[in-house]
Amino acid sequence: MTEMDPDDPDEAPAAGHAAEGPVPGDPNIMTSLVRGLAVIQAFSRESASLTISQISQKTGIPRAAVRRCLYTLRALGFADTDDGRQYVLRPRILALGHAYLSSIPLARVAQPLLRRIADTLNESCSIAILDGDDIVYVARASVSRIMTIDLHVGSRLPAAFTSMGRVLLAHRPPAELDERLARVTFQPFTVHTIRDVAALRAEILRVRAAGYSVMDQELELGLRSIAVPILSADGAATAALNVGAHASRMSVADMVEKILPLLREAAEELSLCAG
Repeated sequence: MTEMDPDDPDEAPAAGHAAEGPVPGDPNIMTSLVRGLAVIQAFSRESASLTISQISQKTGIPRAAVRRCLYTLRALGFADTDDGRQYVLRPRILALGHAYLSSIPLARVAQPLLRRIADTLNESCSIAILDGDDIVYVARASVSRIMTIDLHVGSRLPAAFTSMGRVLLAHRPPAELDERLARVTFQPFTVHTIRDVAALRAEILRVRAAGYSVMDQELELGLRSIAVPILSADGAATAALNVGAHASRMSVADMVEKILPLLREAAEELSLCAG
């Protein structure tokens, strides 16, 4: 006997891409929750303020359902509108992410260590995990902004074009790595960006052998970074630790000589929290 109430329009199977949820046709999927989460995810740094029509277009959810989602989010303090047309998320939405981050001992325990490294080197230090084909920042101690985008906890970057992403990819099983590489979209971020699968695979294999990754201005001109894996007790790379610096302040050789030992020492300490 299913828990779905067929008389509840929010529980009934819905048409449309966004309403189908992760398992189309599954009667146990709560469509209203799927829709609410989709509405929240429609907002971004580039789309901080959206109308009902814009959200409907981005998510594929009918306007009436979007309106109900926003009404509920506003009643709970997660969203707001000044004019009844443009909606924004409120700071309380961070509580949803905080619940996840606070459940990760690594993110909580790592922060003082990241701050110590950042203060010692006067460079920003971060931890990220793999999420799909991206890395997601789960902890960060920022010293100065060296990228055109403002990185913070929750920021996402393509794994294939980041030092932390390549460290994590280097520890995936061969078959999984093949699948991930087949999905990579190659973009010429800079003149230094790797442009094809063969070159990317060769670099990831080099990272696997070396135990660390250095990115030299591939994602953004002027940005260099170095990363190491944070290993769990069974040897799996559950997260990655990196330091980023401006190319004018530090050469690749300097990063390997001065930063790599600090990162390896920190990663070994954090591995106790990696499960």
